[in-house]
Amino acid sequence: MLIRIVRMTFKKEETDNFLKVFNYSKQQIRAFPGCRHLELHQDYNKDHIYVTYSIWDNEDALNAYRQSELFESVWAKTKALFADKPVAFSHKQVLTVNG
Repeated sequence: MLIRIVRMTFKKEETDNFLKVFNYSKQQIRAFPGCRHLELHQDYNKDHIYVTYSIWDNEDALNAYRQSELFESVWAKTKALFADKPVAFSHKQVLTVNG
């Protein structure tokens, strides 16, 4: 399992446009082979900063998505709205703490 976190800083006036792009494409991304989960988070103090949190079967599944027409289309629309370069991290789960 691969956990992917992408932090994106948008131009303040473009956040509504980003949300439109995300809401339009979120179900297609969730349905992409190998995607187990997708969430969108907003920075607590800075409304123009968002983070996607996704879970993939493995790195091959993520790379297949990143090389797909779906990603190409979504990313082209999204990156035009950035105020700063996005930062991405890939993780693997080590420990789950319950209770």
